[in-house]
Amino acid sequence: MTPGADSDRSQRQPHDPHGVFRRVLLAVAGLLLVVWLVPPLADLARRYEFVEGLQFSFFAIVIPALAVLGAPWAAVRLASPQPPELDDDGRPLDPPGTMGPIDRLAEGRRHHPEPLRTAGFACLYLAGVIIWRTPLAVDGLRSHPWLVALEAPLLVVVGVGLWLELVESPPLTPRLSRPARVALAAISMWAVWILAYFVGLSHGSWYQAYPHHAGTGFSLSADQQLTTGIMWFVSACAFIPVVYWNLIRWLQSEENPDEGLRHLVRQERIRGRTLGPGSPTS
Repeated sequence: MTPGADSDRSQRQPHDPHGVFRRVLLAVAGLLLVVWLVPPLADLARRYEFVEGLQFSFFAIVIPALAVLGAPWAAVRLASPQPPELDDDGRPLDPPGTMGPIDRLAEGRRHHPEPLRTAGFACLYLAGVIIWRTPLAVDGLRSHPWLVALEAPLLVVVGVGLWLELVESPPLTPRLSRPARVALAAISMWAVWILAYFVGLSHGSWYQAYPHHAGTGFSLSADQQLTTGIMWFVSACAFIPVVYWNLIRWLQSEENPDEGLRHLVRQERIRGRTLGPGSPTS
């Protein structure tokens, strides 16, 4: 490809109008991760149960969502800085050598959705949030603060895997149809709500390592209710917009435009092969 062709192609490639906004979201995600790993918030999370619940919510929901929406793939040189041009079948026109691993992954996801892989990421996410909300794990975090260095990356990784199935992170697009994204977002939110319910409805201390003494600090009831309310609020703020956005877009157009275009192209090619040259047309 000649330099002139490179220049011409770069001029034809669409510019991401949300590029600056995505970079801001990515920076906020990184900043929040650091803030929750160092004092004073890290120390408060070891003293108060509701602060620990808020820390968990940021690790498992907020930070992964912001990171995926920030689309960091080009910034870390895993994807090409410009979106590739696609042919009528949705395949990139760029030579394979110019594509990054995320570009190739995005192409594979478009042509081979493989819902079982999505189910695998969802199961990993649910397993991660359940394990790190068990009394054994939370009490362990209270007694051994260094465990947060293990909790944070694990929750962020499984959270990123989930959010890549829910929202676009150019060049990656979700593999699921919009109704399936609605269901996945709702199930993820309900899972967090159920875990919060166990704490809020418990008559005794769900996490024994957090002491509650009468007349000092937060009471057991207040601490548990705050924990439940925080986890409810954060998960609702993250997942409900995904549910409504995909529901509205699905109701507006039940057919995926890309799938519709590829279907029309395939039909035309089949029709052309069937009729053949010189065949009569209707």
